[in-house]
Amino acid sequence: MAIYSLDGDSLTLDALTDIAMRHAEVRLSPRARRQIARARALVDQWVRNGEMVYGVTTGFGEFSTVRIGPSHIEQLQENLILSHAAGSGEPLPPEIVRAMMALRINALAKGYSGVRQQTLDLLVGMLNREVIPVVPSQGSVGSSGDLVQLSHLVLAMIGKGQVWERSSERARKVSARSALRKHGLNPVRLGAKEGLALINGTQMMSAYTALAVSQALDLCKTADVVASLSVEALRGSDTPFDRRIQKLRPFRGQKAAAANVRRMMKGSEIRESHRTDDPRVQDAYSIRCIPQVHGASRDAIDYVADVMAVEVNAATDNPLIFPSERIHLEGGNFHGQPVALAADFLAIALAELANISERRVERLVNGSLSSLPRFLTRHGGLHSGLMIAQYTAASIVSENKVLCHPGSVDSIPTSANQEDHNSMGSVSAQKAWKVLRNAQTVIGIELLCASQGLDFVKELSGERPLKAGKGTEAVHRTVRQQIPRLERDRILYYDIEKALRLVVSGAVVNAAERSVGPLQ
Repeated sequence: MAIYSLDGDSLTLDALTDIAMRHAEVRLSPRARRQIARARALVDQWVRNGEMVYGVTTGFGEFSTVRIGPSHIEQLQENLILSHAAGSGEPLPPEIVRAMMALRINALAKGYSGVRQQTLDLLVGMLNREVIPVVPSQGSVGSSGDLVQLSHLVLAMIGKGQVWERSSERARKVSARSALRKHGLNPVRLGAKEGLALINGTQMMSAYTALAVSQALDLCKTADVVASLSVEALRGSDTPFDRRIQKLRPFRGQKAAAANVRRMMKGSEIRESHRTDDPRVQDAYSIRCIPQVHGASRDAIDYVADVMAVEVNAATDNPLIFPSERIHLEGGNFHGQPVALAADFLAIALAELANISERRVERLVNGSLSSLPRFLTRHGGLHSGLMIAQYTAASIVSENKVLCHPGSVDSIPTSANQEDHNSMGSVSAQKAWKVLRNAQTVIGIELLCASQGLDFVKELSGERPLKAGKGTEAVHRTVRQQIPRLERDRILYYDIEKALRLVVSGAVVNAAERSVGPLQ
């Protein structure tokens, strides 16, 4: 596993995913250490000179007019963390907290925040030694950053919060102070500006959105692959994927989705078998418009990825310190609006992948629409087959429609109207994370139904079963290695869970690409 050198400028979404999901380690780059030292020297000078600097020698928010004397500077920073650790709700998933820690390290490594190296070294040590703070999920309004969640993270750094400890069976909450001691780490006593620098940022909403969009990029390919399986099972036409059609409306996502389906279906005997004698002039939208719908979601997801590529390398503190000019500037880089809008857009794009997938599921199980056995069972009546799998998909896409109400259009003023416009990006980001998992599940259900449908197409094609395209055949084999054909009713929950794992793990796309080469 690679060790990622964080410098505030070069963190990628793939690297963040490795750190958060696969426990890759991090370190500060030599350049980052030089940048950090320059900014810190300036903060120390301002404190010695008694200069008026927001959050360093003043209070916070509405209290920004209150002057803080030198003897209370450290207490000010600790009080900030204690007072702002006011979260509620279920704890964040550990992978989200790991991403938050990596993102905060990276933002502070830029050298515009004024923290001490030893403070940042503690956060690096905690991340690498799996000392992961317990952080509640509710409380951020997403504009002075994710103040509440980051305060709970910093609580662990000062030895006053809780962290997760993993036993052989499950994770449990333990004292941060004892966990730090166990791993040879010492709690930090926050210096001037450090509390503010550690919590002023968009790291919770960015963690959710960055990890979600990274998986969403993979899901776009998976959706194309699974849709190809459905086209084969429904004996659909490949005409809608013709490159000449896409050329006349050349959206990048549309062209990529069509190219993927063409590649998956190449060499399909099923398609060739009904090319001349099929009475249907054209297929339903959920088949015919795969390039347009999948493509629009692809383009939206690409936009979100571009936003997050900027945000994960941004300085989101306030005030920001510019050592070369020896000044501090008060601004609003902590405001989460860019991430909030992107997270809402991501949720909508993912929901549409699920919406059209569920419509294909309905066509697969509905014998009147598919010409396949009703509910994809050989003995309908005694057996219900995959009837209720479609219910589950329908339930999930309906839930997504509620979750896709944008959080970013809301704003409730805080801090006596000093903070009079808030992004609510934390709400948008957490919704996007849930919509992602919902979309993965629906596409998993489509994979299950399309594989069963393809079994019947082969069975009904005569003594020599017709082959699907090279790519779709490869995916079908992969599914059947994990999930046997449904011959009689069984507990579908387990099949759906296996199909979901095939989607999330990348096994579906890997099987396709091993057979037909890289997909777009």
